[in-house]
Amino acid sequence: MKSILEAKNLKTIRWGSLLVDVPGIGILEGETLSIIGPNGAGKTTLLQALSFLMKPSTGEILFRGKTVGAEQRILDYRRRLAMVFQEPLLFDTTVFGNVASGLKIRGIVGAEVRRVVEAQLERFGIAPLRDRSARTLSGGEAQRVSLARAFAISPEVLFLDEPFAALDPPTREAIVTDLEKVLAETKTTTIMATHDRNEALRLSNRIAVMEGGRIAQIDRPAVVLNQPVDEFVASFVGMETILTGEVREVNETTLIVLVNESEIEVVGRGKPGERVVLCIRPENVILTFPGGSDKTSTRNVFQGRIMKIIPMGLFHKVEIACGFPLVAYVTMQALADLALREGVEVAAAFKATAIHVIRKSSL
Repeated sequence: MKSILEAKNLKTIRWGSLLVDVPGIGILEGETLSIIGPNGAGKTTLLQALSFLMKPSTGEILFRGKTVGAEQRILDYRRRLAMVFQEPLLFDTTVFGNVASGLKIRGIVGAEVRRVVEAQLERFGIAPLRDRSARTLSGGEAQRVSLARAFAISPEVLFLDEPFAALDPPTREAIVTDLEKVLAETKTTTIMATHDRNEALRLSNRIAVMEGGRIAQIDRPAVVLNQPVDEFVASFVGMETILTGEVREVNETTLIVLVNESEIEVVGRGKPGERVVLCIRPENVILTFPGGSDKTSTRNVFQGRIMKIIPMGLFHKVEIACGFPLVAYVTMQALADLALREGVEVAAAFKATAIHVIRKSSL
């Protein structure tokens, strides 16, 4: 599929600092690309550069194959985009007036404005608010108006910059559910910057992970989540256990990796003596009592002691010392059933197929 938007050799420098350095990125028509990363990674700056809210220091932006600022005017390009920020930035007028504003700027008037605006008000569940002043809206209502205003102009590319970060969890969940439905209906090309990994996984066709102004990895959500390219990406996408070890033995499809004094069986490639990084998701670690009746065919079973239990809402994060640090997630029910507490001895098990191997030679 052809890219609708493309950046080449893109760099943004401000106050002597290199904020964004992206040799190349292409956004496919109809896809949703989420950009995730820690604070200061360059997510917002990349969105601003791609949308020409901030002129790149070097490089070029191509929209439908034409260079912005050379083959097509910046203003013409920006009129084909819409942007929603963390703050709704509504005009001091009614809800209807806000949703209609982009249409009127583009010279659309009369019955067509009413038709389009009323459709978007219904789409985002704010039709009863049509005559309300924007000043009287809650945060969630204001963001729904901002989204309705963006979709009213049928943008060819939609930019979302942390649009739900300031909302409470129930409001955020409701709006994300509605946006997910609208994106599926409209197939609007969307680029979203977010801190929320689960939000990105839910809405995106692809995810880009940024660090220090650079894209560390860009791929389908399942690949980024389960096959991170390096330790930074692994940590950011929730690989709570990251271990460095040495390949002790190479079999037909598996490796035996020595981590401290423990041998861990993994599915992967490597050479004897090679240093590798093992990444294990906490939900793939099973805890039982040592010597209990539970039987498992898993070779990777290690005895350890619970060092810390951290409540995480619907589950608990359990940190275990078993010759190496290991993290598991357990439900509240499992925590009670197993009577898990700090200092208790447990058996921790995980499958060889549940481990992602990063070869140090490829880092």
